[in-house]
Amino acid sequence: MENTSSVRLYNLGFDQVKTYIFATLFVAGNIVLPQLCHLIPNGGHIFLPIYFFTLIASYKYGMKVGLMTAVLSPVINSLLFGMPMPAVLPSILIKSIFLAVSAAWIAEKSKKVSLWTILAVVLAYQVVGCMVEWAMTGSFMAGFVDFRLGIPGMLIQWIGGYLFLKNVR
Repeated sequence: MENTSSVRLYNLGFDQVKTYIFATLFVAGNIVLPQLCHLIPNGGHIFLPIYFFTLIASYKYGMKVGLMTAVLSPVINSLLFGMPMPAVLPSILIKSIFLAVSAAWIAEKSKKVSLWTILAVVLAYQVVGCMVEWAMTGSFMAGFVDFRLGIPGMLIQWIGGYLFLKNVR
């Protein structure tokens, strides 16, 4: 398997209609995918679906599309479906925002899609997000729930994110 791909990466601005179109599409993906995953008991904790399209949006289309996706996805999901629950919404938002920033930054610096750059994004947002959640809750176990249950989701983000980014023009 080829581990590096030269694909076109963008940095869309708020003055471009494409920014809002792509953000809307990625938010929709981040609404549908969690609903599917929640059909499985603990599916949200196992597959971490709220983050998948945020990773794609940020890496491929830049920080603005990524941040819009990162903030709107969990808020809309919470308002429409009660998931994530309002009590955990702040920690989900922090992880999501950090994911958007780190994915856009790594894409900007590397100017490529590779298994290693996507792994760096996933590990960066998970480690920082888990430490922040631990600090917010005071519970190590609550902070690191993604590393206890979410390894399949992180693998999907890593491998699936790479394959998606590699094949989307």
